[in-house]
Amino acid sequence: MLVLTRKVGESIQIGEDITVKVLEVEGEQIKLGIDAPRDVDIYRSEIYQQILEANQQASQTKNSINLLKNLKKD
Repeated sequence: MLVLTRKVGESIQIGEDITVKVLEVEGEQIKLGIDAPRDVDIYRSEIYQQILEANQQASQTKNSINLLKNLKKD
């Protein structure tokens, strides 16, 4: 993991297309601005984990349905 120290108004560059800028520091909260192309999905990590779990559950459900359909054909 790369650890950087930035002040308000400073930014970091990720590749050619993504810039993360420190907008504000207030107590224990930091406001970040992220400039990225529209085709880049950006999620808070807890939301991303929920998406992964929902996709995994949907995949398991689809596999179960396909298995039941195959059993019904026999």
